[in-house]
Amino acid sequence: MNKMLIAAAASSVLLLAGCASGPDEATTAKLDELNNQVSQLSDQVASLKSDHAAMMSKANATSDAAMAAQEEAARANERIDNIAQSYTK
Repeated sequence: MNKMLIAAAASSVLLLAGCASGPDEATTAKLDELNNQVSQLSDQVASLKSDHAAMMSKANATSDAAMAAQEEAARANERIDNIAQSYTK
């Protein structure tokens, strides 16, 4: 029984000693590199989102200008029709 207890205690000490070690330098360097890549990609996503918002704003402004031009053209056509009718009467 004592031998079994000593063997269990020794194996648990070795197991805990193996778990206590941290990541090595290569792993730490790789994690830092991946964190840098994630930061760069996050910045790119934020930049693309702001570009997209700016383009949508320009597209909406262009659409509004096109609608205003179409309404102005319709009014001009109506005035021309009124002038043409006044000559025929």
